[in-house]
Amino acid sequence: MSTKMSYENLKSFVNMCESPCAVLSVKKNPDGSCGEIIMVATNEKFSMTGEDVEGKPYTEKIPKDPKFEDICFKAAWLGERYIGYVDTTRTYGFWTENITLPLCKDEENNIGYCQFSYSLSKEMDAGKYAIIPPDIASFVIRTCLNLRKEDDFYSAMNVVTKDIREFTDAFSASIMTVTKTLYKFEVVSASVHNNAVSIHEIFDNIPYDVVESWEGLIADTDCIIIRNEEDMVLYEKKAPDWVKTLRANDVHTLCLVPFIHQNTVIGYLFLTNFDVANLSRIKDTVELVSFFLASEASHHLLIERLKHVSNIDSRTGVLNRNAMNNQVDELSIQLRMAPRTFSVAFCYLNTLKNVNVVQGHDAGNNLLQDAGKVLKEVFNGDYVYRSSGDEFAVISTTSSEEEFEEKVNKLKERASDPDWLYFTVGYYTDTSEGKLHTAMRFANEYEREFRDDFYYSHPDIAK
Repeated sequence: MSTKMSYENLKSFVNMCESPCAVLSVKKNPDGSCGEIIMVATNEKFSMTGEDVEGKPYTEKIPKDPKFEDICFKAAWLGERYIGYVDTTRTYGFWTENITLPLCKDEENNIGYCQFSYSLSKEMDAGKYAIIPPDIASFVIRTCLNLRKEDDFYSAMNVVTKDIREFTDAFSASIMTVTKTLYKFEVVSASVHNNAVSIHEIFDNIPYDVVESWEGLIADTDCIIIRNEEDMVLYEKKAPDWVKTLRANDVHTLCLVPFIHQNTVIGYLFLTNFDVANLSRIKDTVELVSFFLASEASHHLLIERLKHVSNIDSRTGVLNRNAMNNQVDELSIQLRMAPRTFSVAFCYLNTLKNVNVVQGHDAGNNLLQDAGKVLKEVFNGDYVYRSSGDEFAVISTTSSEEEFEEKVNKLKERASDPDWLYFTVGYYTDTSEGKLHTAMRFANEYEREFRDDFYYSHPDIAK
């Protein structure tokens, strides 16, 4: 039915609603896609803060959401009703029950109308939330069973990730955890159609800063969705480094759902290249599944944090002396039984005592943080230990003699400031015998010789 609605009629209609309510006009583009959505008429409860939003795009009141646009378009033009229960506690402090109903169409002007209303609740009503299609409910139940079926966290996540990818018919799906205190993320599972690419290899080349930027993007919404080039350009303005990686890996559509624990983002579920015609179904599925995945991720991170506390030096972020004692003995046995090329380095932080004396212990702690950061970056993939107060040990079993020497030279280049960060380094490579303790003794002796030379050249620096 084609009907022209007067503003007075629409205003009377929304004013009769007990809940916050608005009539939205939905433009249909010439190609049949969703165009601009305008808040034509609103009641006082919808404009709680008193602002005048009538005649303005819906984004003046509600964060831009591709799923919301899809729902409004289907209501205004296809006559579909929608009732959804959404976790907006991070945005509003409440859960939101959204109701969208079809009204009428003005086909002459390609405008459709729908009613949008919502109610807020401090707690989720499980009965309302259960109003989801049977196939989605069945899938979520199966997901929970799979999470309990596997004893190992990584195995369970691999099974679930593959199921999610197949259920949503996406090209790829992955689950990752984020540990903000350590500035790190981990891709714990991934599934790709026909194993066409390696998600782990892709994220190996993506810095933590890119993943960290996602939290700012999801601050005003429950997930990030990219449907088309228009959405891609929108996020490109907000997070250009991230979108650059998407374009480089041929990502055209994307759904990114955060895992929230105690109001903190601890991970994400990541889907790429799916059919946007199924967007509402996909979003409902992944948002519901994410509740259970967040619980599993939280437990996993707790266990990892306990391991971290017992093995990591809190000042520098590298492995501590306790970890070194345990791992060196075990590695020594392995190398004796199956000798292979390995290298050892001792790195002495010559400037620590002087910085503590001249600038104070707070500056000394900052220096230790810088030292740990540089060592981890240079010797990425190797064992790095704080063997004593100002000395660090490095053991590499994956580098050739030439590769390890390049790392040592890189460290010397980055840590050559006698007023702040300066390492003297002694190193030794064993290519055949597999005697780890002997190699460590040689490397330590060489380092002491270089250390003496340093203090001889810088007599004003405290030893």
